[in-house]
Amino acid sequence: MNRRHVTYLVSRFPVTSETFIVRELEALDRSGEFELEIRSLFPSPDRAVHEIARRWNEHLVRPSAFDAAAGVTWALLTRPIALMTILANVVAGYRRRLPLLVRALMTVPLACAHARDLARRAQPCHVHAHYATYPALAAWVCHRLAGTSYSFTVHAHDLYVDTSMLDRKIAEARYVVTISHYNRALLERHNPAGIPVRVVHAGIDTGRYHFRPRGIPTEGPVRALTVASLQQYKGHAVLLEALAIGGPAVERITLDLIGDGVLRPHLEALVERWGLRERVRFRGSCSEDVVRAALDAADLFVLPSLVADDGQMEGLPVVLMEALACGVPTVATDLSGIPEIVVDGVTGLLAQPGDAASLNRALTAMIERGGDAEVFTGPGRELVTREFDLRESIDALTGLLDEYVPALPAQR
Repeated sequence: MNRRHVTYLVSRFPVTSETFIVRELEALDRSGEFELEIRSLFPSPDRAVHEIARRWNEHLVRPSAFDAAAGVTWALLTRPIALMTILANVVAGYRRRLPLLVRALMTVPLACAHARDLARRAQPCHVHAHYATYPALAAWVCHRLAGTSYSFTVHAHDLYVDTSMLDRKIAEARYVVTISHYNRALLERHNPAGIPVRVVHAGIDTGRYHFRPRGIPTEGPVRALTVASLQQYKGHAVLLEALAIGGPAVERITLDLIGDGVLRPHLEALVERWGLRERVRFRGSCSEDVVRAALDAADLFVLPSLVADDGQMEGLPVVLMEALACGVPTVATDLSGIPEIVVDGVTGLLAQPGDAASLNRALTAMIERGGDAEVFTGPGRELVTREFDLRESIDALTGLLDEYVPALPAQR
């Protein structure tokens, strides 16, 4: 079989919270239709927690400073007009936000290094970037310098916080993927060229999640679980405040927090301030196997997402798919693409984002349902199986490559 070469391009790898990227890579690799590789731009502060990430990390291509210098030299000597045009576009596109402009100008030499590698290959390849910010910028640079076709997946902050050069990145792509219908509507505002924009959920392998439908215990502790990086937009502080508000139902909650991040000291201080030390446990970053075991043991899953001060917010969190696939009664917030999976009153309950009193009421309502909370679990599993299964997502991605990159052109 003549397998097509596809290069995945990301900002950093591995990233503990971005298991969806390696799941996608692994599933595409198993299809046998593609020769795959993964490339990154910047060093990652994370270690490879998940086994699947460790395997791909062994083959990661990340340019050094020497590679970046060699890439720029190559571009100056062989494609000077293209490089000057790229720099002019970057300065014009990012000029209103100096920190982003600096980061974009740091990205260009790294992208030149990748473009130099790709241009020297005998086999042409297609570049697929995850995130519309610097990875998509680098994919566009590779397109301009090496003639590679490209596409990219849009998630959350890359649409809600930073849309620099987004119109141009879309206009020259073969197609664009995004994770929710909410995102697609926003992307179309940046798509006057009418480039195909398709919704492909960052799915999960539902067969790996044991479905145990359950209600809420009618007495004793309610074991609640949150799995999210400790960042403002994940809403941990609001969840802790909702616990502090209390009430007979909510005071039964014991909470495990899986995930780590810059806000951990602040959140630990809130736990102390509000007298929650005996009820809240910080478990740090955990492997996929540990997360699945925690979901299997939980009575209640909570994801209190909100809009952060810088505009950052969720796209459509994969962990909600995992919770519903396991049959855990779920409380989340009415934000961005979340209602596409946690359908209020059908597959779970929704609170208002950033509102501790609203979250307290939703938690109370779920706990007071007791055994009847199991009514959400069947529809939740069915929705995940129907619309968020990884096999469906991979079929959709393969279909896009077949349709829009059926035969890769010879490189310049």
